[in-house]
Amino acid sequence: MQDDSDIDRAGRAKRGSPFLTTDQAAAYLKISSKSLKRLRRDGKGPAFRRHCRFVQYHIDDLDSWSRDSGARESGK
Repeated sequence: MQDDSDIDRAGRAKRGSPFLTTDQAAAYLKISSKSLKRLRRDGKGPAFRRHCRFVQYHIDDLDSWSRDSGARESGK
């Protein structure tokens, strides 16, 4: 099972838990983890939560951010 891709893990997480890790969230959004971390650092990415020392993204926040950022891009 260690050979599963991040997208497969994100799909399973979506079914089992609404929270995704940074790597899973990046795969879900089809961007790199590095890009997602940069967006988070700059305050431009999707909402996230800290659970102890772990950063997690709620699937609804990812969907909302994706819709909203797409609307901004098309408005340019």
